[in-house]
Parts: sequence; structure tokens; C-alpha cells
Amino acid sequence: MTRSHLARTAVAALLAGALTTLPACGIGGPEEVGEARRTGRVAGAITFRTLQLKPVFTGYVEDVIEAFERRYPEVDVTWEDVPGDGYNEKLVADARAGTLPDVVNLSTDSFQLLADRGMLADVAALDPQLAAQYVPGAWEQFKLPGRGDAVYAYPWYVTPEILTYNRELFERAGLDPDRPPVTVEQFFDYAEQIATRSGGRFSAFMADPRGRLPGDWQKMGIPLLNERRDAFTFDTDRAVAWVERMKELYDMGAMPKESLLKADDVNQLYGAGRIAFGPGSPGFVKDVKRNSPQVYARTQVAGAVTGTLGHIGVYAQSLGVRKDTRHPDAAAEFAAWVTNGPNQVAFSRRATIYPSHARGLDDPYFSDRGDGRDAETLARAIGAEQLRTAALDANTPVEWTSQVGDAVVREVQKAIGGEQDARTAVRKAQQEANRILAHTAGR
Repeated sequence: MTRSHLARTAVAALLAGALTTLPACGIGGPEEVGEARRTGRVAGAITFRTLQLKPVFTGYVEDVIEAFERRYPEVDVTWEDVPGDGYNEKLVADARAGTLPDVVNLSTDSFQLLADRGMLADVAALDPQLAAQYVPGAWEQFKLPGRGDAVYAYPWYVTPEILTYNRELFERAGLDPDRPPVTVEQFFDYAEQIATRSGGRFSAFMADPRGRLPGDWQKMGIPLLNERRDAFTFDTDRAVAWVERMKELYDMGAMPKESLLKADDVNQLYGAGRIAFGPGSPGFVKDVKRNSPQVYARTQVAGAVTGTLGHIGVYAQSLGVRKDTRHPDAAAEFAAWVTNGPNQVAFSRRATIYPSHARGLDDPYFSDRGDGRDAETLARAIGAEQLRTAALDANTPVEWTSQVGDAVVREVQKAIGGEQDARTAVRKAQQEANRILAHTAGR
């Protein structure tokens, strides 16, 4: 499962359009907002906004705030927690009103859109020595193309991609569960054998390409953009071959037929033993353990399919600092405090997440494999190992917006379903993606 599948939502397109209509005052653009600069005094009242952490994590967040205020008695932190529904729309309203919080919890989409429009402070300038404390790939997540070494958010918690599969279904298909696929091409070969040997009793994975793009193409080394990043370039023989292979597998029964266009519950299908590969999330493994203990007993985990480039998908949350905050020292110190190693480990022990802080990943909690048989324990250790060493799929480009992703998926779905050939699908997908890109750039 790629980062784009985990993080991108349809409301991102709404947010992108709404932000372009901001008035030419307040926080309408990078040239109109003064950059936050350190004053040397950590003091002032700041607002901290999180996304849907209450009530489960209320005690944890309050403890973090209280400890910070004890350390910096001249700072007063007001915490507000916002429900997930309508979160990006609320950011739009606050951007229009000039009332963004001093420190704000951002998803991948909201980070990109706010940073690209000059609403977030360069935290690399606020904390120039901080980069070395985070996992390199996580720190790189929050740069923007063409902005040099500027970083627009503190990495917070992350969830890496892993590979989850049903060991028994592997064996029934004649596959060795101790030798999982490691490339996209090999993953498809395994899916073909599952389709051939299952007799229609189970499938390999879900058909909807939304969960695989652009991650698969990146792992295969397919160039998404030209060097100037002003045009998509994925219309290649390799992309066409990928679509052809998806159609071939779909026709063979490697994917549930209804999963091409309909949002089937993959958790339910995997929990019922009807698909061999589950979503690549450590949190999914925990859900299977709770909801389908019999299938959990047959669940095995491994490192993510990475391809020759060593990329993995990663879902990341971050803390942005409002660019024109009145208290930059307090806001920067607080964001760094929340995302430090001990606080991230404490959070990770309460949720199925991982620290983006290097010291946090060194905690034994993330290296213990137990007896090597419990899938949840192994998933935690494998995810941590990948975060330390893999080249994170950190550069799914800003230009690949939800609108672009939807346009590409629509054409690919038509090809998988037999409505058009693969080369036409890729060509039309690139044309539409470039039309959207040009329209966005010209606004």
C-alpha cells in the first residue's frame, strides 16, 4: 500500500481550489507573510491543534503539554482537537480568516498545500541543528520541489508499508511463504500463480489501481515528471506493460471482480480468507488479530515490496508552525518537544504508529521480534527496520494531486475492465494529468 493510498483524499482537491481563492491580504501568499524568526525568548500563548486524538489520547497529550509548560513556564499552550471529518475544510476557513493555529497537525495533503502557498514556517531555519535527530527519509518528506533545503514541518508519527499475507493460501497456491515477493513484477507473478492454483476459491489482491499508483510506478523507476516538474512523463512502455499485466491478472481472477470499481472492505475479505495479500499496514495486522483470530494465526509479515530502487510507502503526520506566528520560539520549541524521541515512543506504545525520531526507533520496543511467530510483534520490528534503512517513498510529487490521481485511475480502470487498450489508457491519463497540472499552474 503506497503513501498516496493512505494519505490522499478527495477533499484535497477541494482544499487546493479553495486556497487559490484566498484574498491578497493576511496569509494569501508567501510574499505577503512575514517569516517567523527566533527572538531568543521562549514565551507566549500558543495554540496547538491535533486531528482526532480525543478522547483516546487525551491523557497522553495533556501530559506532554504539562511537562512542556513546566520546562518553559512563560509558555501557555491551548490544545484544540478537531474531528477528522471536514478537517481540511476547517484549515481552508482558518487560512481565509488568518487564524491558523501556531502549531498544527498536518496530513500529507494539507502540509503540501499549505506549505506550497507560503503559510508554514521553514523549520529548518528555526531549528537548523534538528535534521540529524529524525529519520532522514521522514525529514525529507516535508521539503518541496524547488525550495532548496527548506523544511516546512516537523516529522511526527509515521506508518511504513510492510507486506502482509496469508501463509496458508500461499501454500495452497504452491508458493513458499518464507520467500515473499520483493519487486512489483514478482508480486504480479505470485498473484498469477495464486489465480491459477486457487480454482476461484480465493484471490491475490484488490483490483482498484488507486491503492497501487503512483507507488508501483515509482518502485519500477518509471519517471513521473520531467526535470522541470512542469509535465508528467509516465507514458512509457513500462507503464503500459504494468497496465497490461493488471488487466491480465484481473481477467485470470487474481483480483475480486467487484473490487475494480466498488470500494470493497479489504479487511473483511482478508479476514474471511478470500484474498492472500492484506493491506500493507502494521495497524491492519493488529485489526486482524482482534477481529479474525483464526486468519491471524495464518498471517505472516515481511518487508514491503520495494522494487530495485528500495522505495517503501510511508504515511506521515507532521506538525507545522504558522509562518507568521507571534511566538516563534515557543511554537518551534513545542513542536520539537512533541516530536522528540521519548514523546514519540510514548505515543507509539499507545497506538500502532512509529516515531520519525531516530532515537525513538532505537527503543527496544521496536527491535524485539519475540519468538518470531507473532505477526503483530514482527510487523512492528520489520516496519522499524525499514524506516531506518529504506529509501522512503517520500517524493510522491506535490504535482500528483488527488485530481491527478483520480484522472489516472479512471483511465487505468477502463483498461483493466477491457473498455480500452493499455497504451491508450496511459496516453489519455498523461494528457489529462498534464491538463490538470497546467490549469493549476496557471491559476
